[in-house]
Amino acid sequence: MKAVITGCGGFVGSYLKKELETHGYEVCGFDLFEGPGCRRVDLSDKEALRENLREIMPDCVFHLAGQANVAYSWKNPQKTFEINVIATLNLLDAIREISPGIKVLIVGSSDEYGSLKERGVNVTEDIVLHPATPYAVSKQTQEDLALLYARTYKMNVCCTRSFNHGGAGQKEGFMIPDFCAGAVRIEKGLQSELKVGNLDSKRDFTHVKDVVRAYRLIAEKGVSGEVYNVGSGRTFSAREVLDIVLRSVKTPCKVVRDASRMRPSDTPVVCCNHDKLTGRTGWMPEFSIEQIVKDCLEYYRGVIDG
Repeated sequence: MKAVITGCGGFVGSYLKKELETHGYEVCGFDLFEGPGCRRVDLSDKEALRENLREIMPDCVFHLAGQANVAYSWKNPQKTFEINVIATLNLLDAIREISPGIKVLIVGSSDEYGSLKERGVNVTEDIVLHPATPYAVSKQTQEDLALLYARTYKMNVCCTRSFNHGGAGQKEGFMIPDFCAGAVRIEKGLQSELKVGNLDSKRDFTHVKDVVRAYRLIAEKGVSGEVYNVGSGRTFSAREVLDIVLRSVKTPCKVVRDASRMRPSDTPVVCCNHDKLTGRTGWMPEFSIEQIVKDCLEYYRGVIDG
């Protein structure tokens, strides 16, 4: 089986490449930077995209490439749509022209659900989407296009709405890496306190290794035209995650509330219901929140030492 991963050089893409190769896939990555097993292919260049796909003739394409920074999407919504929507449209058109039977997995976000309020305790795929940021709107538009192509052109396309995930290699700017990197800097005497925001909201966290296993299984067993939630079904407050981090470091950490990081949420709990994914593929999460934190801490100890 031949697979193409767009965004192969990113955090999730590198894990997905290992997951697929472990299960016998021949993998080629597309990214803006060339590297081992990764071609430099700009998805905005329709002709280059088409030529590379035609040369490889993959059995499946995993579309991970995108602009995932919510704050940046407010500053530059046009660029966010160019990356997340137009690039996806170019990819779908190229696959439709070359071989519409290629299995395509379009990776979306749980941010598409928007403000969930009381519905956040059990988030199923049939909840009406109310995206509340330019990023989330771009991911819903991406999904709508993918499902339209599946219906209209009989393409073999599945989509995900992926919840929070983490592990070694995730960049700062997300809660767990921010906690872990800050705690490691305190361990090493590089800073004196750990600044935190709202610690009360509960969110669903999944290890990136579980996430990429779900992606492989959806590509292998998913039904075309369907959307699958990918998340652990277990929630933890920011306070609980912080406590795990603090118990895992060698130096006591002074924790300081930072008003600039306080973001009140009208959705106190967001918990993924993965029954649809599990029923179709048998997928279940295998890694704990403690393992996510452990892997992230070890990663930042190495990075900050470097």
